[in-house]
Amino acid sequence: MNKNNQSNPGYQKAEQKARDYFQMLFKQVREQTYVPLLINDFNSWKHHHVHHSPFLSFFSSQKKKTAPRDYHPYIQWLNYTGKLEPYLERSIAYLFLRDLGKDLGEPETQNQVRRVASSLKTQLTTEKSGNQEPFNLVGLYRKSQEEGIESTMIWLIHKLKNVTTIIPEEMDGVQAQRKLIKIIAGVLMHVVNEIGDEVTACERKKRLDIAIRIGYCYGLTYPFIDDLLDSNVLTPQEKHRYSDLIRTTLTTRSVPSLGKWTGPNKNLVEKVHKELKEAFEYIKAHQRSEFLDSFFEQSYVFFHSQEVDRKKNVKNTSFTNEDLYLPVILKSASSRLIVRSVISAPEDKGFDDRTFYYGIYNQLADDFADLFDDLEDGAVTPYTYYWLYHDKRPDLINPFELYWSVIAHLIHHVYRSDTMTREVILDRAINGLKRYKAKMGNKKYKKVMDVFTANMQPFNGLIQQMVKKAEDVDFFDKLLRDQMITSLKQERNEREDFFENIKQVREQINSLLPITKTNEIPLLDETVVEAANYSLEGDGKRLRSVMACMMSVKEYGLNQASVEPLIKSIEYLHTASLIFDDLPSQDNSLTRRGRPALHQVYNVAIAELTGIFLTQKATAEQASLNQFDSKTVLELIRYSAQMTSEMCKGQAMDLASKGKTMTHKELNLLCFYKTGMAFEAALVMPAILAQAKADEIAALKKFAWHAGIAFQIQDDLLDIEGEEHLLGKPVGQDAENNRSTFVSILGIEEAKKGMWDHYCSAIEALQHGQRNPAFLKHVMDYIVHRDY
Repeated sequence: MNKNNQSNPGYQKAEQKARDYFQMLFKQVREQTYVPLLINDFNSWKHHHVHHSPFLSFFSSQKKKTAPRDYHPYIQWLNYTGKLEPYLERSIAYLFLRDLGKDLGEPETQNQVRRVASSLKTQLTTEKSGNQEPFNLVGLYRKSQEEGIESTMIWLIHKLKNVTTIIPEEMDGVQAQRKLIKIIAGVLMHVVNEIGDEVTACERKKRLDIAIRIGYCYGLTYPFIDDLLDSNVLTPQEKHRYSDLIRTTLTTRSVPSLGKWTGPNKNLVEKVHKELKEAFEYIKAHQRSEFLDSFFEQSYVFFHSQEVDRKKNVKNTSFTNEDLYLPVILKSASSRLIVRSVISAPEDKGFDDRTFYYGIYNQLADDFADLFDDLEDGAVTPYTYYWLYHDKRPDLINPFELYWSVIAHLIHHVYRSDTMTREVILDRAINGLKRYKAKMGNKKYKKVMDVFTANMQPFNGLIQQMVKKAEDVDFFDKLLRDQMITSLKQERNEREDFFENIKQVREQINSLLPITKTNEIPLLDETVVEAANYSLEGDGKRLRSVMACMMSVKEYGLNQASVEPLIKSIEYLHTASLIFDDLPSQDNSLTRRGRPALHQVYNVAIAELTGIFLTQKATAEQASLNQFDSKTVLELIRYSAQMTSEMCKGQAMDLASKGKTMTHKELNLLCFYKTGMAFEAALVMPAILAQAKADEIAALKKFAWHAGIAFQIQDDLLDIEGEEHLLGKPVGQDAENNRSTFVSILGIEEAKKGMWDHYCSAIEALQHGQRNPAFLKHVMDYIVHRDY
């Protein structure tokens, strides 16, 4: 026994239970008692999944063509063919079996499965959800509003964003996000199942809030402990010290100080330690004392069994069968048992037993699917070890045989030959092999099967017949998993492209902006032109002009050179508005864009003249749009002049509001005049040049309304919570100027809710329009996440 566990009775007890379970499975494999049981199961099962009529065979072949991994088309196809309901029922039944540890033979569980599946079907087949990505941010936030837990969702969004910035490039950030979200969803499922219908709305809100936070805190251990220790990011010395720190935490029930960290990953470990400590303390604080022992016991079992496997060297040829399988049983069972203790759920021996015996089924399926990745990484699993040494070690148990032995044990001993359980488990097993075969290709799949099924004939013949012919064995969670990975990768790539495009376009715009001196009136050049260039040279975000450029070129396909006058005009108008805003008679700001405000460098009179000068330069630039129809250009100039005058009204409203308390409605209107109109102009003026339809322009205007308010709310929040060196201007100016803001009227928490509500409304405005530019979604992400 490992010396670390000689004084850990909890681990010893779990290890003995795992040993007894393994010996029972070993006996079944040796005697092949599982084979006749499963042959009978498959002979009954296949009547619902293997069809012999030529017509149905043809229909089946069509199914393969119409069942791609694309989320929406496949859901629509299932609904059209009448297969959606049974598809969702087996999917929900599987989640109840795997994640909630339910007995599918219980009538109450069966009723729950049908209710959840029916509700999900309604959600998936409504027109609204059909136009959205599954469970996207907007949908999740709207759901949180229904439950009254918007603040929790905002907290989670911030936390998930923070995690993605911490995870090193060498680790798979997309998979880490997916697993973390999956854990949160799993904990939430447990809590919702425990809540029932009798609790008050207030109590439900409280429990959901804690569930999401605990789910995040527990899920954080996967990227920041398991994945980090599995990766090659940390040095061997760092891994050893980090592992000792985790072990000390679980045995002392207190997170030790990190101390002075030596190694190349000091910054990473400090950030991870801070997040994990916060998560650990939250879990402890929200658990009832009687569940703490169970939580720490299961956590230690999980961590240590992972460590045992992690430290194995694949070149060691002397591992016993118990060495290979006991850690697998322990970690696969304890990872799910932790969830019950972490949410302080009441003791349920049936759940504990079912979960303990079930875990290895999932783990062996996962290890089989990851065989070649694990071989490449040098990881020791029952599959990698058997693959490498089965010819030299006839004593080794074939993990593929053990997998089927586990299935027989679950169906006939743990779940008492329940029909629904048999259906779900066999569906899942065959679907896993189908997916693996499709991924590997026929040749590689045969090579794998030749190794792992050599002693399983004729039973393997039946399995392979089911893999080839069986239909209707796929699951919603797999579809959702594939879609989530695709969406996360697509979003990451789009975000990287967005910021790269922003960088390039900003550089191009910056090169366009300087105003050339005429040398005709030296005094003018030395004052107003120099002052204008000083203001234009500031490190501005150029968000409005970038949006206009992207809309013009990327969305409407206009020639970039032909719209350069428009781009310049937008930035000239915006810079002029900032010059006026900073004046002593208005906001009285001493700095702008990290430098002294213009009136500080020159004087108030020059600043005023420069603002007027830039406004007129903007009109002159618009008038030079000579590649477009004159009537179109005239319409654009008229629209621009109208927007400029309206923005002046907005600033006048702002000045008049000083020292007065504004209503929320008045503040929204003011915000649109001051900020939203500029966003609208950046989107609508390219649309005018492209002669877009009225309904498209209306959708862009609606987007701009919400985007402008969200932008201003974040500005108000940054004035309270921001950092001056990032903002480029002093914080606290709104309070100093006695100005009503979203924060002063609503408070910080309600202001954040308002910002996210406008974020959702902006995205929804695009979804209901004819044009939904991906980059505008990332504009909104930037608006709400920016720190300056």
